[in-house]
Amino acid sequence: QVQLVESGGGSVTAGGSLRLSCVAPGNVIRTYLMAWFRQFPGKEREAVADIDSGGTTSYTDSVKGRFTISKDNAKNTLYLQMSALEREDTAVYYCAAHSVPYYTNGICCVPQNAYDSWGQGTQVTVSS
Repeated sequence: QVQLVESGGGSVTAGGSLRLSCVAPGNVIRTYLMAWFRQFPGKEREAVADIDSGGTTSYTDSVKGRFTISKDNAKNTLYLQMSALEREDTAVYYCAAHSVPYYTNGICCVPQNAYDSWGQGTQVTVSS
């Protein structure tokens, strides 16, 4: 397991944007499968987007065209740029790492039980 530290959550009105960040130690971001999940109240965590060891990305259908997952290997940081936010995006967002190199086929998403490291979560609230 590795320590993941998220930041960037907050409150925004519908149609606005937020960028989440997740910092990890060493070569984690560069090497491993990384993902963003979210959890609605009373629900299981669901995958939002992932980026594999080769940089291939995939997204759940509800965020395609609005969210972008990316990483900066030099800064050991994973990002989730969220645009055109909707009230339905209100949730706690988690960063996750699958601590071995892994290559997806670009189809969302690898299930949460594949991930062994999780951030503490950051709240995103979208109001109308």
